[in-house]
Amino acid sequence: MDLSGLSLWAVAGIFAMAAAAIMLAGVRLAHVADALADRTGMGEVVAGALFVGAATSLPGAITSISTAAQGASGLAVGNALGGLTAQTAFIAVADLFYRRANLEHAAASVTGLAQGVLLVVLLSIPLIASAEPQITIWGVHPASLLIPVGYAFGLRLLSRIHDDPMWHPVQTDETREEVSEPDREGGRSDSGLWLRFALYAGVTAVAGWVIGEASLALVGLTGMGESAVGTVFAGVANSLPELVTAIAAVRIGAVSLAVGDVIGGNAFEVMFLSAADFFDEGSIYGALTPADRTTALIAMLMTGVLLLGMLRREKTGPVRIGFESVLVLGLYAGSVALVLL
Repeated sequence: MDLSGLSLWAVAGIFAMAAAAIMLAGVRLAHVADALADRTGMGEVVAGALFVGAATSLPGAITSISTAAQGASGLAVGNALGGLTAQTAFIAVADLFYRRANLEHAAASVTGLAQGVLLVVLLSIPLIASAEPQITIWGVHPASLLIPVGYAFGLRLLSRIHDDPMWHPVQTDETREEVSEPDREGGRSDSGLWLRFALYAGVTAVAGWVIGEASLALVGLTGMGESAVGTVFAGVANSLPELVTAIAAVRIGAVSLAVGDVIGGNAFEVMFLSAADFFDEGSIYGALTPADRTTALIAMLMTGVLLLGMLRREKTGPVRIGFESVLVLGLYAGSVALVLL
């Protein structure tokens, strides 16, 4: 679908409609995925990461893969890294909707901390790959094979930590135990749930592809760089299900779900890069610009700040959110400004 012949307003309208479809279908997809995670018996941490994380991340994956296949490596990279920073900032936004205490205080858990550490480890791989010679094996950089292997190992480790933790955060009046979101699809059969999962996944996948095509047209119509369009526009649009899901979770008191799904789901943003590398000519890590590396490092910094917030566990802070949420929002604003400059 070539949108380059349309006007800027027409392309912007198509982009907005695709983003709305991602938000609406993506949220329903997350609910169905959470129900499937509860019914599979795989364990909340592993099943939640695989089903809910993959479901809400599907539009971004399609955008990165489709744009990389068309030679727009910068857009694919920007979409993945922009999604990382946007989704991390969404935790701070969700904190605004949780009035009992700072979200990082209430949601502190050993699995949440472990998920954050896993994300930092995974994100370091493409950064190292971008700084080294761009070697490929059958057209694929070795880092693209290492990332999913590291993620699978991390899921196994998370499952063990969840089942047999060696330490626990101190319980306070505002601490909330890890809970799954209530099964809103409880009246559905398993086959019905899988059918709905496939339907919503199809809608978000098509919408993610449209976002990619509209982003390519925006690059040509606005003169903005691929990295900027991917980071600021595509990355945010594809991350909208995470935002709505996080806000909905804190409203029902499932604070661990809100924090865990976002941090855990961020690992899929790194997986986008490895997936896109299979469709890109050469190594996609060679397409990382200095601005992209800065965005990735800011994402690591934002994650580190959130982890420090979980360790510090401040009950109240500026404008009734934690110091870490204030810093995260400031870092996100700075990352957007640096990309646009």
